[in-house]
Amino acid sequence: MTMIAAAGLTKSYGSEPHRVPALRGVDVAIPQGTFTAVMGPSGSGKSTLLHCLSGLDTVDAGTVRIGAAEITALSERALTRLRRERVGFVFQAFNLLPTLTARENIVLPLELTGRRPESGHFDAVVELLGLADRLAHRPSELSGGQAQRVAMARALITRPDVVFADEPTGNLDRRTGRELLDLLRRSVSDLGQTVVMVTHDPAAAARTDRVLLLADGRMVDDLVEPSGAEILRRLDELDELDELDGTEVHPEPEASR
Repeated sequence: MTMIAAAGLTKSYGSEPHRVPALRGVDVAIPQGTFTAVMGPSGSGKSTLLHCLSGLDTVDAGTVRIGAAEITALSERALTRLRRERVGFVFQAFNLLPTLTARENIVLPLELTGRRPESGHFDAVVELLGLADRLAHRPSELSGGQAQRVAMARALITRPDVVFADEPTGNLDRRTGRELLDLLRRSVSDLGQTVVMVTHDPAAAARTDRVLLLADGRMVDDLVEPSGAEILRRLDELDELDELDGTEVHPEPEASR
């Protein structure tokens, strides 16, 4: 079953004559229960693609479906509800509320929709992420790795259709980053989760089922279970093409989070 389907995604920032294209007719299909990485040179459109697929940003043209819902056709109110109930987010910045305990941060998305946590699922997520002895701690009392695991638990607690992770290991040391990738991998294998992750790290991408490569706002490759060496080689090739073509690289504007 296809969990995410996008067709003809086009997105630009700014206005003429300084309009900057970020996505140029991108098509994506991501099956349920898979772990997908999105990669590309700086300014290739990878973060913009994540934001458009998750409904954090609008598109200029094209369609995005999550399950049966065409999110590009939803009102802002309906889209907000869908993001709360059916989509999980893990960002480089943990985005935890400092006055809440780990438990309170985890269940916050449920409380915003008037739901109570299912004890069995809550316990399964807490066990998966090794947080049982940290639930009463506030973010200031957690290590970076623990805070990111709380953020991941918050993303999983609603049983979302898909979890979007934007550079989730960016603020973590190498060992802690590897542990988080293991947990994302296990959320797919143990919980049947669908995960889409933007990363610049070939070693992180090599832990996924599939790597989508973007360059200059276009999809240029689709690698199935590649090695870190294969990913690095393709990224180097894309960098070389940019240099030969004289392509001007534009930073991607920050989407509202």
